[in-house]
Amino acid sequence: MSIDSSGTEGYAERADVLIEQWRTISFADRHTPVLPWIPQAPSRIADIGAGIGTDAAGLAALGHTVLAVEPVDAFRDAARALHASPRIEWLDDSLPELVALLARRETFDVVMLSAVWMHLDAPQRDRAMGRVAALLRDGGVSIMSLRHGPVPAGRRMFEVSADETIRLALARGLRLVRELHTASVQPANRANGVTWTRLVFDKPAVATFVT
Repeated sequence: MSIDSSGTEGYAERADVLIEQWRTISFADRHTPVLPWIPQAPSRIADIGAGIGTDAAGLAALGHTVLAVEPVDAFRDAARALHASPRIEWLDDSLPELVALLARRETFDVVMLSAVWMHLDAPQRDRAMGRVAALLRDGGVSIMSLRHGPVPAGRRMFEVSADETIRLALARGLRLVRELHTASVQPANRANGVTWTRLVFDKPAVATFVT
């Protein structure tokens, strides 16, 4: 199967450096602002663009089962070594198509996209949002983070806006429940003016009536 890995440019080449850098960032550092929207009851979560598995491990520690989707081999290998857990399954797949993930015909209580949306160009973002919506169960939640600021050398990134992302989500039947603006948790990025928008969407359950 061919995996569309557009957006991963510059990551495999610097994998060793990035793995060490990302190991210093905890799940709580990144996600405390959106923790209220992660279910307390054990849930099925898809972590798309899972990197070295910090988020997947944090979610597994909360009692959830996680399908961690990551297209960069070096990151998946590091994640398995760093965060071995029976609650985490790893999958080689990539936005915007998510061919392998959608082929499973599985839906999730939570779909997380942390620091990945900015790697997609406008047509890819349009396609990807439909796939994200299709992965959510009725009543499920999608949590996204959007990066704003200078692009590191050698990376493929695009400026993404909350307004565009909200419009794309609304067109796929998702509803915005929270918009948050935060500074980067990485000191170097913060010094360079990198900020983040965090968006939480839900997929309203379809009402059923008994006659």
